[in-house]
Amino acid sequence: MKYTFEIVGVSPIVDFFHHQQQTATKPQTQGVEYLGSHKCTLDALIETVEEIPSTKWSWEKDKVVDTVIEFWMNNPDSIHYWKSRLVDAGSNNLIVARLADIKSLRSEFESLLGEDW
Repeated sequence: MKYTFEIVGVSPIVDFFHHQQQTATKPQTQGVEYLGSHKCTLDALIETVEEIPSTKWSWEKDKVVDTVIEFWMNNPDSIHYWKSRLVDAGSNNLIVARLADIKSLRSEFESLLGEDW
């Protein structure tokens, strides 16, 4: 299975928590997870990945962590940008990242576009 990781923004803690609660009560696209962290560091983001129950998506944890590391190594400009935005936003905010297996992310995007695209 192939995975993708991307930082998608900065969010107030309350908004992120509300989003997580809403998605927990709805049928969710299998294999797409949104993660929040107070710090924009590789260690902090890996920690959020490791907190996902291994039974939830049946992901290969080593490959998932490798995907996060690969993103971190190949996107220094993006990381610098999001670190700055997190600092600018203040301590009541989180960095938000999306982690998914490629097929599930594709399905999620297709569902957003509707079946007729």
